[in-house]
Amino acid sequence: MRAILDLFSAPARDWFEGAFAAPTEVQVGGWAAVADGRHTLMCAPTGSGKTLAAFLWCLEQLGREPLPATGERCRVLYISPLKALTVDIERNLRAPLAGMRLQAERQELPLPEINVAIRTGDTPQNERRQIARHPPDILITTPESLFLMLTSAARVVLKSVRWVIVDEIHAMAATKRGAHLALSLERLATLTAHEPQRIGLSATQRPLEATDPASPYGVSVAWPPSAGRTARVAGAYVVLDGGQLRLYLERGGRSLLTFGGVDRRHLAALARVATRAGKVEVTTIDGEPAAGSSLGPAMREVGFGVSPRGLVIWPERRDSATA
Repeated sequence: MRAILDLFSAPARDWFEGAFAAPTEVQVGGWAAVADGRHTLMCAPTGSGKTLAAFLWCLEQLGREPLPATGERCRVLYISPLKALTVDIERNLRAPLAGMRLQAERQELPLPEINVAIRTGDTPQNERRQIARHPPDILITTPESLFLMLTSAARVVLKSVRWVIVDEIHAMAATKRGAHLALSLERLATLTAHEPQRIGLSATQRPLEATDPASPYGVSVAWPPSAGRTARVAGAYVVLDGGQLRLYLERGGRSLLTFGGVDRRHLAALARVATRAGKVEVTTIDGEPAAGSSLGPAMREVGFGVSPRGLVIWPERRDSATA
C-alpha cells in the first residue's frame, strides 16, 4: 500500500497516513489508473473512499503546479446528478485541503491556495458572476448547469478544465439525461486545449451493467485491445461484468460479439438494454448465424424470440428480460 502513496507529494501522503489506516482497494486501483492518464471508472460500495480516490489525485496535481492566470484557474470539474450532493462534496473537500496545507506549512513547502465553488440552479446571480470573474480551481456542478454554462458566455471558465469527475454515473448512463451529459462532455472536449481526463464514480453493487459505450459511463471503460471491429459509437451496446467487456451489440442490433465467458446473466443484461432501443433482431453471433448459435437457448430464456432471420426481442417483452 505504501508504494501507491509514493505517487503523492509529502503533504498529501502525510495527511492521508495521519487520517486513514491504509488506502482502500478502489483507491489503490483508481490512483494507479488516473496516474497513467487513463479515463477511469471507479466502482465500489458507498463509504469505500471513491470520492477521495478521484479528488486526492486532482488536489495533488493542483498543489504541485504554480498558480495559472486568473482565467485559467478552473482545472477540475465535478459533476453530480443531485444538487444535494454538491454541498456535501464541497464540505468533504475541506478536510484534505486543510490537512495538506497544514502538512505543507510544517514541512515549509509551498502549496498554492486551492479554491472550490458550486454552480447549480440554486446559485445566486452574484456568486455566478464571481465564478465568471474569478474562476475556482475546482467547480462543482450538475449536468443541467454544465449545459447552461457551455451554451453561454460562462463557457470561458471551462476552457482550462483538465479533469472531469462524474459521480453516480450508473444512475444516468442509460437515460436521456445521460445522453444529454455525454453531449455536454463532448462539447467540453472541443472547448479545452486537450481532452480532459474523465473519472467516473459508481456505487452500484450490480456486477453487470449494460450501456451505450459512447455514454459517459461507457467512455470511461478501458477498451480491450482485442476488441477487433468494436467501436465506441452511439447506438451500440455493451455488457460489462466487473468492468470487463462481455458482449457488444453493434449499432442496429444485427451483429452480437462475445468476449470471454458469457452466461445467462450477461444475456439478461443485454435484453434489458435492447428493449430500450425498440425492436432488436440479432442475425449473427460472432460472425455465425444466430439461429444456430449455442447461446440461442439462453437468449430465448431471457426474452428473445425466434425470427426468420435469427433472434428478436421487442419493447413489450421487457418484463421477461430479468436476471
